[in-house]
Amino acid sequence: MSDGKTPFELMMEQAQEMTKAFNPAMTSFDPKGMEKLWPTMGKDAMEMFFGKGMSKNGLDAKTRLLLTLAGLTMQGAQAEAPLRLTVRHALEAGATEEEIAETIAQMSMFAGIPAMTRAMEMAKSVMADQKDDET
Repeated sequence: MSDGKTPFELMMEQAQEMTKAFNPAMTSFDPKGMEKLWPTMGKDAMEMFFGKGMSKNGLDAKTRLLLTLAGLTMQGAQAEAPLRLTVRHALEAGATEEEIAETIAQMSMFAGIPAMTRAMEMAKSVMADQKDDET
């Protein structure tokens, strides 16, 4: 690696070049722009799909989404889009920013500080985007 890049960085560059070769329009693709095309489900829909659909005494959508967020953080926050979407859904389901931060922080004990830090950065970015959209 004479250019100082990690194998992952080299692989990503190669994948980006292949994508551009297949579809030149991808040169201006913005994953965060794509995220805005996927609307956040309403709390009632989340309750129906993720909440108490199977058991009336089961976990509510907010709790299920916080658990999902913990799992995504445990995976090393590798999947940015699902983590960001889960944060958006959790906010919509009534989770506070503090609850989201605490859920991610709790995973530092199991997934490590780097995974927690990456997930926290993504969550903060989503929260900032949400505030920008509200103004």
